Amino acid sequence: MSAISTAVELGYRYLETDVHTTADDVAVVFHDRTLDRVTDRTGRIDRLPWAQVKKARIRGSEPIPRLDELLDSFPDLRINIDLKSPGAVAGVTRAIVRAGAVDRVCVASFIDARVEAARRALGPRLCSSLGRRGVAALRLASFSSRASAALRLRAACAQLPMSVAGRPVVDVRMLATAHALGLQVHVWTLNSAAEITAALDLGVDGIMTDAPTVLRDVLESRGQWQSR
Repeated sequence: MSAISTAVELGYRYLETDVHTTADDVAVVFHDRTLDRVTDRTGRIDRLPWAQVKKARIRGSEPIPRLDELLDSFPDLRINIDLKSPGAVAGVTRAIVRAGAVDRVCVASFIDARVEAARRALGPRLCSSLGRRGVAALRLASFSSRASAALRLRAACAQLPMSVAGRPVVDVRMLATAHALGLQVHVWTLNSAAEITAALDLGVDGIMTDAPTVLRDVLESRGQWQSR
């Protein structure tokens, strides 16, 4: 949980994390599908019980936290949860309910069925992002006033890359359509000051980064940084 602690010390109040679930449905805060790359153990998380996963150490020293531990440890944080595995919904929703955190999380996945399942489990108070179909519909609506008028979205935000295969995804037209529909637009993953500045100039509402110090410095230089 050291990366979370570092971001909090920098002054962040909104964080994003990937979540997988173990074979026995324990939601864990971890990016990779397997333990192999950054821990001293191996194996797919969804095929291992929590009793084994909890023994793994990131870079040889740090344990993998459960999602409910993260929510309990930082009760003032708002956390964006990316459902990284097909079976993650049950474990994630259970952890959110256990922590009483439905009002301070946003659940995301590009797989529409995962987000829809989380909405069914946690109800209308849950903040969620658009899945792949929703993003495609939003993009289409940005080119057609008729499609825009017909669009009905249950999400609070769209979370997507600035471009795909060199083609822009987020532009002025899309942002205007999203904002007209009451959607925020969050983009990922921007790590350079130039990328971050360009996205902010365009008018995005949120930025996901692996370089929190760089993002903070850019926001401070623009007078847009609001510390905790």
